[in-house]
Amino acid sequence: MRKALRWLLALAVFIGTLSTAGAATAAQPEATGTGDIKDRLLSIPGMSLIEEKPYTGYRFFILNYTQPVDHRNPKAGTFQQRITVLHKDVSRPTVFYTGGYNVSTTPSRREPTQIVDGNQVSMEYRYFTPSRPAPADWSKLDIWQAASDQHRIFKALKPLYDQKWISTGGSKGGMTATYYERFYPRDMDGVVAYVAPNDVVNDEDSAYDRFFTSVGTKECRDRLNAVQREALVRREPLEKKYEAYAAENGYTFKTIGSLDRAYEAVVLDYVWGFWQYSLLSDCESVPADAKTASDDDIWTSVDTISGFSFYTDQGLEPYTPYYYQAGTQLGAPTIHFPHIEKSHVRYGYQPPRNFVPRDIRMSFQPWAMRDVDTWVRQNANHMMFVYGENDPWGAERFRLGAGARDSYVFTAPGANHGARVAGLVDTEKNLATAQILKWAGLSAPTVAEAKPLASFDAKLDRRMPERGLRP
Repeated sequence: MRKALRWLLALAVFIGTLSTAGAATAAQPEATGTGDIKDRLLSIPGMSLIEEKPYTGYRFFILNYTQPVDHRNPKAGTFQQRITVLHKDVSRPTVFYTGGYNVSTTPSRREPTQIVDGNQVSMEYRYFTPSRPAPADWSKLDIWQAASDQHRIFKALKPLYDQKWISTGGSKGGMTATYYERFYPRDMDGVVAYVAPNDVVNDEDSAYDRFFTSVGTKECRDRLNAVQREALVRREPLEKKYEAYAAENGYTFKTIGSLDRAYEAVVLDYVWGFWQYSLLSDCESVPADAKTASDDDIWTSVDTISGFSFYTDQGLEPYTPYYYQAGTQLGAPTIHFPHIEKSHVRYGYQPPRNFVPRDIRMSFQPWAMRDVDTWVRQNANHMMFVYGENDPWGAERFRLGAGARDSYVFTAPGANHGARVAGLVDTEKNLATAQILKWAGLSAPTVAEAKPLASFDAKLDRRMPERGLRP
């Protein structure tokens, strides 16, 4: 019965996708002409300029685009969604990027954009401020509505940027690019999804526990585990330090419920956070003997990696849309701590519900990720997934099935949540680069000679780990 219901729900979503795609885009006329690129962008109905920022070799626009709150019922209200356009030339391919959170208003270039030497359109995810309807109907924050936002932006811009398009994103953005492809598989010519988790069954998280028994080296694991345990053993004095820190900065704990809950959440993120954002070589910065380390040393190590400000009301508020989605569709990991006595762990890994204000209703939809996973296994075409060997989020990843065509899953050795094509072993790096060029309608002399077409730019191409996702 549950299986039948799941497939009926998946079918309903698919039918909804087909029936509303035309309605959502029917009002978009073609942007014609050969005038100034800013004029052509602003000739698109619903597009307005916030600011243009100069950058050598490009034009960079920060824009608002009018979107329906509900793509199934476009008459039910609209909101302004912020996007940016890094314009190179309409004759170049275009990369469609989303990080799954707020959009940066500083010019930047994602790896596929550098590889194809193209334009880049970046989208702020719905319900991240300022791209939030007012009042906010949280039931309209789901992966299909967000994919439909991307679809409308693509349809509006495609007449102007009429060459090949590739979607990309890292972390929640990699998930977003995958969901977009699932619901609108005819839009993009290729997908490059970086470090994208795939929590198919939310209650089955043993893959994460296995990951933490083998990642890195035993010496590093032991150091991290010891500091994490010691932070809970010294809970009383360190919570007094936390209380003073919160008072000094005006931090409150209404959403999570108490300072004690917030303290434990930060500490339990410590090991995960290290492997997500650090490298094995960074283990040298972790106290070698936690038992003899000072309270300040334990505090500093945990604060540097996990951040004691994060689970405050002020730290959680910008991430409310993420935790809402984690608790309604995306899923969230639950891991165990065999190196810590149960008497020291009061709450364990807390669910996303604890990080969202209680006046926002939430109900989990277990079929959402199963549907996407099944679709990727059976239908992936021109899709590439790149993971980091030491990134905990890669413990549950997308995998390809017999129905996949011209699609790949790569793992960058020793890499964290900032894994890139450039970090793959040479044969895989060359293959991945060649495929991205091919999907963009370009070519390399041979696979072995495939290289990014644009030179590295220290400002545009900063290689930072994708931040945002928290366990």
